[in-house]
Amino acid sequence: MAGRRLDQVLSELFPDFSRNRLQGWIRSGSARIDGAVLTPKHRLQGGEQVVLHAEVEETTTLEGQDIPLAVVYEDDEILIIDKPAGLVVHPAAGHRDGTLQNALLHHAPILAGIPRCGIVHRLDKDTSGLLMAAKTLSAHKALVEQLQARTVNREYLALVQGAVTAGGTVDEPIGRHRIDRKRFAVRDDGKPAVTHYRVAERFPHHTLIRVKLETGRTHQIRVHMAHVHHPLLGDPVYGGRLRIPAGAGEALVRVIRDFKRQALHAEKLGLIHPATREYIEWQSPLPQDFSELLEVLREQP
Repeated sequence: MAGRRLDQVLSELFPDFSRNRLQGWIRSGSARIDGAVLTPKHRLQGGEQVVLHAEVEETTTLEGQDIPLAVVYEDDEILIIDKPAGLVVHPAAGHRDGTLQNALLHHAPILAGIPRCGIVHRLDKDTSGLLMAAKTLSAHKALVEQLQARTVNREYLALVQGAVTAGGTVDEPIGRHRIDRKRFAVRDDGKPAVTHYRVAERFPHHTLIRVKLETGRTHQIRVHMAHVHHPLLGDPVYGGRLRIPAGAGEALVRVIRDFKRQALHAEKLGLIHPATREYIEWQSPLPQDFSELLEVLREQP
């Protein structure tokens, strides 16, 4: 290891922790080399002794809030949550509290020492379904690495407008919309994004599809399906104006008008457990509003 950077070497010696975390400990003096506080870029001579005091420090000023959580699975390493539609994942402008992050802090205060309270991916406010969180720094690092390696299995159910003739793949980069910065769009200079979809059920004017993500860009499914001219039903941002099919019965008109969110549900989540290294998969049933929507569609002539 002689001649190599200190932070690179520590990443190998302490693989449970991220490079950023180790760099912070080096700067704060929690990692000392022969008793000295050095910089992350310091070049080693070889033969030094390193002592690391890996104390978890609180990384958030948020407060825990007693918000109901549907915990699908929990152990010492990870949490799997079935998020309802309408619950914001991270605090942001307009949503300073009352978020999933606040709920997780109340459920497990130890998460205050994990980046973003352990949440390693997100779902849009009005998307329902499965979401994972890490309870330890080593689990957080492992889940982030799995997401980066695209080995996490994430499957969604989506109801889109129009008749989808067959499954396919949308491989188009996504970036912020050039004019409306709150939206995203397919852009040549965007980040790589790959969405696979297949037909699950057909209706006269809609199609239920199963979607599998390779990447996890913000609004990815919504942007990609709108790009191929099959926007999600109820999507207030990418769905365009409300469309009522010609000849629709009273029940269908009512359920379409009353469905005030994008018809998107994170149904399956599979990952390699950070501690046991075994693959585990969970499945979430459709929420009531989505189920009722499909029932009415199935009753149409």
